[in-house]
Amino acid sequence: MPTVRDVTYKLLRQLNLTTIVGNPGSTEETFLKNFPDDFDYVLALQEASVVGIADGLSQGLKKPVIVNVHTGAGMGNAMGCILTAKVNKTPLIITAGQQTRDMLLIEPFLTNVESTNLPKPWVKWSYEPSRPQDIPGAFMRAYAMATQQPSGPVFLSLPLDDWDQEMDDNDILRRTSTQTAPDPDMISSFADIINQSSNPVLVYGGDISRSNAWNQGICFAEKLMAPVWNGPFSERISFPENHPLFAGGLPAAVGPLSKKLEGHDLVVVVGAPVFRYYPWVPGDYLPKGTKLLHITDDPYDAAKSAVGDSLISDSGLALIELCKKVNPRSPNLNKREDTTIKKEESLQSDIKYPITAKQLFEVLSFKTPSEYILVQESPSNIPELGKTRLGTIAKPDSYYTMGSGGLGWDLPAAVGLALAEKRTNRNRPTIAIMGDGSFQYSPQAIWTAVQNKLHIVIIVPQNEEYGILKSFALMENTPKVPGLDIPNIDIVSLAIGYGAKAYLAEKIDEIESCFEEALNNYTVTVIVVPIDKSIHDLLEA
Repeated sequence: MPTVRDVTYKLLRQLNLTTIVGNPGSTEETFLKNFPDDFDYVLALQEASVVGIADGLSQGLKKPVIVNVHTGAGMGNAMGCILTAKVNKTPLIITAGQQTRDMLLIEPFLTNVESTNLPKPWVKWSYEPSRPQDIPGAFMRAYAMATQQPSGPVFLSLPLDDWDQEMDDNDILRRTSTQTAPDPDMISSFADIINQSSNPVLVYGGDISRSNAWNQGICFAEKLMAPVWNGPFSERISFPENHPLFAGGLPAAVGPLSKKLEGHDLVVVVGAPVFRYYPWVPGDYLPKGTKLLHITDDPYDAAKSAVGDSLISDSGLALIELCKKVNPRSPNLNKREDTTIKKEESLQSDIKYPITAKQLFEVLSFKTPSEYILVQESPSNIPELGKTRLGTIAKPDSYYTMGSGGLGWDLPAAVGLALAEKRTNRNRPTIAIMGDGSFQYSPQAIWTAVQNKLHIVIIVPQNEEYGILKSFALMENTPKVPGLDIPNIDIVSLAIGYGAKAYLAEKIDEIESCFEEALNNYTVTVIVVPIDKSIHDLLEA
C-alpha cells in the first residue's frame, strides 16, 4: 500500500506545488526524506526569511507556496512574517513538524505545545490532523482555504511519525472557486450613487493588483474622470503613478486623511481597508457631507470599517460591473508634468555630502531601466522615494512592500520575487531599498539569493539611526528616547560574508557606477550609501 507521504506528494504534484521553502529541523526530516527529484527545496537560514521568501515567491508566481519550518521554535521565529503574509493576503501553506504521537501526552523536548493556537490570529486556518491518513486531505483543505478570498496563509502541524503510515491511494484532488462576485442589487446601488455624485474621488488598494485588475482600475477612473489616491500603507500599487488622474498617497491619520478628501461628495474605496491609520491625529473620518462606498474581498475589513457602505467582492469583478453601469464624464485630463527627477547637471551642481535620500533616489532614477521590480523597507525615506522616477510605479506587478509595519519582510520577499522572475523567465531586476536599520532584521536572506544565482540590487541608505522613530519622537513630543542610533555597522562586510558583491558608495559618480554595474550583471549586489540625518515630518506626503 502507498504511504501517507506517497499520497501527499502525489497531491502536491497535482496542485503544482512542487517548491518548498524551508529551514529543516529534526521533526521535519521524516517529511523531507528521499526528497523527490521533481521538487525544489529553497533553503533559508532563519524562519523569518523562510516565510518572507515564500511570500515574495508566491506573489511573483501568483500561486500558493509551501513553507516548512521547525516545530514550535521555528514557528516562533516565523511569526512576524506570517503576520505580514496575512495582511498582504498571500496564500502560503505553512507546515511545521510535530513530535511523535507516542510521546505527545508527556510533551517531550521540541513538542509544539498547543500547535494550532500558536499561529492564531494570523492564519486563516490552523490544524493538526487527528490521524496520519488525514494529512493529504488536510493539504487539500489548506490549499482551498489559502486561495479563497480573502487569500492568506494557513497552517498544518504534522507529527513526524505519520509519513510512513500506510493508507489507501485516494483521489484527494478537487476544485473550488476563489473569487467572490458582487451582489447584483448592491453593485447597481453603488453605480446609482456614483452617477448621482458631483465630484467623486477614488482610493485604490492592493486587492486590485491581486485581482489582476490594473486595466479595469484605469478604465473606471477614466470613465469617472476622478482623482485616484493610494490607500495608506498600501502593500501594492494598483494604479499608474504617472497617470494624470493619480493624486498621491493618503496620509495614515484620521484628521489629515479627511482633509485630503475635502471638496468631494463621494469617496469610492476599492481593494483597500477603510483606512490603515497609525498616528492618532484627531478629526472627522470624512469631510462633512461626504459619503463613502467600500469594495473589499474581506468581510472582516468590511465589518471593522468606521464609515461607509461595504460591498464584499473581488475588486476586478466589481470594477468590470461598475464600468458597465456608471455614466462617462467629460474628459478633463491635463498632461501630468514630470517633476520626478531634476536634470543630472542641476543635481551635480547643488550637491553636498552626505547626500539626502531624495538625491540618492534621483541619482538611481537616471539609470533605472524601464522594467524592474521595486521593493522598499526604508520607512523614513518613503516620501522622498515617491518623488523620483525610481519610486513612481507605472506598470502592474512591479511594486511590493509589507502592509503590516513589521520590519524584516522586504529583504527576503525581494529574494522570493527575484526567484519568481527567474522561474518565469521575465528576468526583471529586483531593486530593494532597505534602510540600514531594516537591513539588520533578515540579512541572511542574501545567502539564499546568492545560492540561487538571482538578480537583486539592494540599496542601503545609511543614516545610522532609526529615522522613522525620531520622526515619531518629534510628533509625540518625546525627547531623549534611548536606542534610536545604530552607529558602526559594517553592512558591506556583512553582505560580502553572505556571498554578495558589496560596495560603499559616497559620491554621485560612485553610486551611478555601482548601480549601473549591478543592473548589468546578473548577480546579488549591495550598495551602501551614507545619507544625511534630516528628520522628516511623519505625515509628509
